[in-house]
Amino acid sequence: MSRTLRPAFQAAAAPRWLAAGLWLLAGLSASYWGLHGWGDAELASVPAPAAERTLADPRAVARGLGAGVPVAAEPAPADASRHVLLGVVRAAGGRGAALIATDGQPPKPYRVGAALPGGLLLRELTPREAWLGPAEGEATQRLSLPPRR
Repeated sequence: MSRTLRPAFQAAAAPRWLAAGLWLLAGLSASYWGLHGWGDAELASVPAPAAERTLADPRAVARGLGAGVPVAAEPAPADASRHVLLGVVRAAGGRGAALIATDGQPPKPYRVGAALPGGLLLRELTPREAWLGPAEGEATQRLSLPPRR
């Protein structure tokens, strides 16, 4: 006699799952109808607040941004605004070249001792500065690289 053994939990699990599913459907249905009945209240419209136009005081804004604080700046010669230092290549012994734009023109490289437009010479280089001056005498103008971003 040969009997096959079947696990007892398979036959007993089906009614449990069916009952759980029916209770879930009943709970969801009750929740739907409860929320549907509860949410039927009339909505009260609230008027929007009137738009208030405010004008900003330009002086107050400038003061808030720091423009009202006087900054002590050394007076720059008129020729200093003509030249903008864009790069420095410096070798040992102070030799090297600087990339300088003049009067908004494309920048050009100048070696130490070279003449720039306006009668100035490139006198000296540091890692972030170039010193300009007349052919005879000491350097009188300093050009600095823009701050790093």
